[in-house]
Amino acid sequence: MRRIKLTIAYDGTAYSGWQRQEGCVTVEETVADAIGKLTGVKPELIGASRTDAGVHALGNVAVFDTESPIPGEKFSYALNPFLPDDIRIMESEEVPETFHPRFDAHRKRYEYHIVTGAVCSPLDVRYAAHVRGPLDIDAMNRMAQYAIGTHDFTSFCAAGAQVKTKVRTIFSITVSEQDGKIVIAVTGDGFLYNMVRILAGTLIQAGLHRFEPESMQAIIEGKDRALAGPTAPANGLRLCKIWYDNGGNEE
Repeated sequence: MRRIKLTIAYDGTAYSGWQRQEGCVTVEETVADAIGKLTGVKPELIGASRTDAGVHALGNVAVFDTESPIPGEKFSYALNPFLPDDIRIMESEEVPETFHPRFDAHRKRYEYHIVTGAVCSPLDVRYAAHVRGPLDIDAMNRMAQYAIGTHDFTSFCAAGAQVKTKVRTIFSITVSEQDGKIVIAVTGDGFLYNMVRILAGTLIQAGLHRFEPESMQAIIEGKDRALAGPTAPANGLRLCKIWYDNGGNEE
């Protein structure tokens, strides 16, 4: 038995998230079906990040075990013809059987894209949140700096999340203008359920001058979801990259 690692990009618009759900079309189920058609055996996929409905990815990671003789690096080419156009295997490789895409990850990068103005272009509507704005990027950056470091991010976690601890480390947050869009880039060791979208929603409030940048410290220390801003829409979020100590994608 061999373990194959896939780096997967997808437009999440048409899917009910990554994770397999009864009666729903998901990225996990679609990729597993494609592997089954290719190899004759539908596998169990283990994913690194269970992105929500409507969230996109440039570099989500999953593994599966197979007895197929196809070389690890060839699976990406072999699988893509069995997948719809909105899902692509960007890379594939064989990894040790002990490799786990979620537990072995030590860093993840997400981006949240925003367009401002009275009207959102139809070319942007699937991939960026629309804020009529304008947004004060300097205020958003000043607020973001308070979130860098190791904190209890209870205020930025959706209710009902089943986790042992809500302590996470954020290595960097930047807010910048790129190609006419405002991009919030967040890199951390891991993220809670809806954490990046709540961070984005909170920074947007600072950009609209509804929150003072310095209020981030009190929001974090309060450990109360009600203190933070709204959860930003899913379509603006994309998982960009996951780093590992082994199994590829090394920094």
